[in-house]
Amino acid sequence: MHHKKILLVDDDSDDQFFFMDSLKEITDDVQCTIANNGLEAINFLKKITDLPSLIFLDLNMPVMNGFDCLKHLKTEKEFNEIPVIIFTTSSDPLDIKKSKELGAAMFFTKTADLRILKTRLTNILNNNFSNYIL
Repeated sequence: MHHKKILLVDDDSDDQFFFMDSLKEITDDVQCTIANNGLEAINFLKKITDLPSLIFLDLNMPVMNGFDCLKHLKTEKEFNEIPVIIFTTSSDPLDIKKSKELGAAMFFTKTADLRILKTRLTNILNNNFSNYIL
């Protein structure tokens, strides 16, 4: 696994649980921190020195949504090199297009199939983004 620290930005506790559970089944070598919205994520990133190597970002959240968070991350010099993976229930082509325009590395539509989730997470953690949209 190439990525040792990741940040999950998602306000849905069920999605957080399935993500963390799948991650634990794949590896115990990755540290994952959770932020419940974009503003919480940005405030967290500004407080730490050891930045995550990947950010998984939901789009539909209160306080600061994923698009606003992504825009902020990609305009801040200290965060703009961190790959951001949109992790959302949406599969809307307009959301995919906007995510790409704002600088997302990948668009990952959430799945209820844990086997698929684990396979995708494994590929992402091994830097294999080629099989995904964007």
